[in-house]
Amino acid sequence: MKTTRYSSSRQKACQPCSNAKAKCDRKTEICSRCATRGLSCVYPSSTPVVAQNTTNTGGKPEINVQPQPSISKNISIDTILPDLSSTASVCSLPQDANVANPGNSPLDFSNLELVCPINADDINMRWMRSYIPLPEQIPKAYSTATVTFIRRVLKSYSAVAVRSRGIPPFIHPLQMTVKSASPLATCLSLVRICDNLLPGSDEAVAGVLMREMQYLYMQRTTYDDMTLLSAFQAYLIYSMVLFFQLGRVTDSFLRQAVIALQELACSSSRQGLLCVAEQLPTRPKWEAWIVTEAKRRSLYTMYLFDSVLSAQDGLPVYLGTELRGLFAPGSKTLWHAQSRQDWETVYNRHLVDWAGKGFQIDELWPITAALDDAEVVQRRTRMDRWLENLDEFGVMIYAVTSSTHGD
Repeated sequence: MKTTRYSSSRQKACQPCSNAKAKCDRKTEICSRCATRGLSCVYPSSTPVVAQNTTNTGGKPEINVQPQPSISKNISIDTILPDLSSTASVCSLPQDANVANPGNSPLDFSNLELVCPINADDINMRWMRSYIPLPEQIPKAYSTATVTFIRRVLKSYSAVAVRSRGIPPFIHPLQMTVKSASPLATCLSLVRICDNLLPGSDEAVAGVLMREMQYLYMQRTTYDDMTLLSAFQAYLIYSMVLFFQLGRVTDSFLRQAVIALQELACSSSRQGLLCVAEQLPTRPKWEAWIVTEAKRRSLYTMYLFDSVLSAQDGLPVYLGTELRGLFAPGSKTLWHAQSRQDWETVYNRHLVDWAGKGFQIDELWPITAALDDAEVVQRRTRMDRWLENLDEFGVMIYAVTSSTHGD
């Protein structure tokens, strides 16, 4: 007899429905409530699967997590995390995370034809520029209000994950439909232990997250492009949860983790940040656009988080000029398209509206003296068109750049 997905648990509802005390119809793959909300439909496992430890073959600094001696002897990790192992990675937990994809042909994330139009190595070295700046670097003068705004927005992204209220807006829901999303699905399940922590358990919980981060970093050379993107996004979420939810504001591990995070971002970016079709310009595959848009949004989120950490440490913050030429966050209708046909229709209109040249992130940066009056007017007209159809992520990016650089 075939084993069902519910055989390992006596719970009659998935975790999100159980937390919300809502009725769960327990449909195959994903229940209706989780499908409509884009939630990770996860059922607890009674027999956790433990992944084997691996060795670090990369040449970068290894992230070492030492035992936490300050953990209370009266608190066990089983009390905090009853269904997951505390001694190794939990990446091999069963993957039930999915979203509804009604009326669509199967998603195919192979042969995406992507290109990286920037020098990705500059992303990897960004952490160093705060200590050894280059002459061509442009400082950003964030006001206290702007830094506070960024902190609160990023904190809300980590809270969304911790409280299982959906996914942060730099993750596309359809990423969760493929097996390569395993690191991300595990992350969205694991960080829920940070909600309603038991008194004195924060050190133990932080240790669990840090060990998972170390595992992701050690495995980085084994990932394909989609899994690498998932690992990068998961590492970013873990880092923000440590900082915003667990209060690891001055933790040396987090500063070391930023180096690893930027290396993951660099490796993912090398695999492509732009669809080849977008350079022609023609309409790319839906899957290709999903991947590149998610990568760019994740990059922008990481850069903002890096700015928060630099401001926290009293270090200068510099404009991410290495990202020049990348597209700004895409439109709300493209990002939230529910079917391939809907997305293709919207993208065809997008090609007409932008006459083959999409709005780029550097068009939100300071206006230089090299632009004449006509070019300034054209730039502001393009910005107005871009603002017409933004989701909350795009609005946040505009708010930060506008308050920092002006119009």
